[in-house]
Amino acid sequence: MKIAVAKGDGIGPEIMDAVLRIFDANEVGLQYQFVEMGKWVFDKGYSNGMTPDAQRTIEETGILFKGPMETPKGKGVKSVNVTARKTWNTYANKRVFQTLHGVETVFSRGGINIDLTIVRENIEDTYGGIEHMLTHDVALSRRFITRPGSAQVIRYAFEMARQKGARRITCGHKANIMKQTDGLFLEVFYEIAKEYPDLKSDDKIVDDLAMQLVIRPDQFDVVVMTNLQGDIISDLCAGLVGGLGFAPSANIGDHISIFEAVHGTAPDIAGKNIANPTALLLSGLAMLRHLGFTHNAATIENALLYTLEQGIRTGDFGDRSKPALNTTEFADAIIGNFGKTPEVGAKPIIDNTPTTAAVCHLDKNPMLVSKEAEDEKIVGVDFFIESTEQPNKVAEKALAVTGDLFKLVTISNRGTQVWPKGSIYTNLVNQFNCRFESTGDIAVSQTDIIELYRRLAEQFKVCSLELLNMWGDKRAYSLAQGQ
Repeated sequence: MKIAVAKGDGIGPEIMDAVLRIFDANEVGLQYQFVEMGKWVFDKGYSNGMTPDAQRTIEETGILFKGPMETPKGKGVKSVNVTARKTWNTYANKRVFQTLHGVETVFSRGGINIDLTIVRENIEDTYGGIEHMLTHDVALSRRFITRPGSAQVIRYAFEMARQKGARRITCGHKANIMKQTDGLFLEVFYEIAKEYPDLKSDDKIVDDLAMQLVIRPDQFDVVVMTNLQGDIISDLCAGLVGGLGFAPSANIGDHISIFEAVHGTAPDIAGKNIANPTALLLSGLAMLRHLGFTHNAATIENALLYTLEQGIRTGDFGDRSKPALNTTEFADAIIGNFGKTPEVGAKPIIDNTPTTAAVCHLDKNPMLVSKEAEDEKIVGVDFFIESTEQPNKVAEKALAVTGDLFKLVTISNRGTQVWPKGSIYTNLVNQFNCRFESTGDIAVSQTDIIELYRRLAEQFKVCSLELLNMWGDKRAYSLAQGQ
């Protein structure tokens, strides 16, 4: 079976060589096709951090096993890690956090065992990187949460939880504040939860979730989250089990999947053969199980767990009174422990059932669209305008161009209402949102809005606009703070 392998930057080549040597010593039936990705590829002039041959190979094999990669700073290029996940629609980032005996943490000392899986949406949210300067003082980032994208990752999380034998699945969110975006994600979670009555389903506001994870992480089992919040919380969870050096990562898509270490490239120790390969090895074991090499995965993981139990370590963890091994020696120790079983957490040996990756040669981009439940109508528009005038003056100019089809209902600044009521103590920036709704709440057309835009543009610079939509009786936009 062929897989694409990108060694990465910094310590990437050293830890990847160690992991592949462990695989080969266990006679894993994989053929490696090495591809060019990472900072050094950016430096050769490829703006997405990978060569065309690399992209072609990955799309032909359906599997990418990659080391840590660096994105050049100050060159206006996007992260190759994020680009890879988004290009191939690896919509579910699965990260497993487990207590590893031999890796001491405050929880292991307290006898608290952690076995927690974070499933993070991997495509949408602010990671679209769609940003604009609306004025010289105001930057805008667009946050996309979609119903089909949410359904993909949430359904994966429920299926994975059922296969794992999980007792609980929790949705982490901030729907109390972001009622449209996180509200949609939470709504889809509970819609899909109805199909899995055997699983206990609940939700936690993300700030409370963060506190609860630090206090009692063992109360959680599977947690599914939006992209940015999931990114932050998954790194928090890595700290619970010893750090990013013990945190594997799998990025799962329908056609292509990526398995990687999510820690940094550690350029300060690159080339010294002292890096810890554990996170990349654990990611590789997830890949082996994904491909059906369950016997190899269990044998190698048991050897790793046994090695850690014996106090064998690299320099970044463990009992400092014991000598640290270098990367090569640590890999050799794991190989030498093939066939041995740890006292705690031994993995059952299951026969291999290798299967090729689900490579599908597409002839067009898949379109993800859900069925519209109710009729849509446009009932107004938000115009984001630039001005340094006071709210009453902004309102006076906006009211002068309103016309018969629209009424000016509110003006807000940074999301806080400042007209028709507000406080003199609200600090302002040079961008206001003027909300116009249709008179009598009747539907208006885009042509009507364009005419209003034309009249308003005679008074202000219009930075941006958003339509106010309704689906049936459901308002599809938020109110201003204080409205």
